Amino acid sequence: MVKICNYDFDENVIEEHRDVYGIAYTQNILSGRYKNLILWYLKESDYRFGEIKKFLTSISQGSLTKQLKELENDGLINRIVYAEVPPKVVYSLTNKGQALMPIIDMMEAYGREYRDI
Repeated sequence: MVKICNYDFDENVIEEHRDVYGIAYTQNILSGRYKNLILWYLKESDYRFGEIKKFLTSISQGSLTKQLKELENDGLINRIVYAEVPPKVVYSLTNKGQALMPIIDMMEAYGREYRDI
């Protein structure tokens, strides 16, 4: 199976298993309990941290901060800071994040169809 280190993929594994690299890469950037939900929530509009926290009621502030930073580092979301007092921070999807929406939508459709089986 593909082994993923903390920062990237092992180059030897990529060469040996090029056929599953895309799956492993996508799984790696979406790993995290709430990342799929954060991306789904941001698909319709830009939101502030507090609005995302209100949507994901069971997530801790620390976990939300961590997952937002990871999504930003992976290039899936933008974090825009407005020079106001208090500071206003807004999160939105990047083009790379928008490109994941068909996958997120398919996951949602799959869950609707098979959740009661």
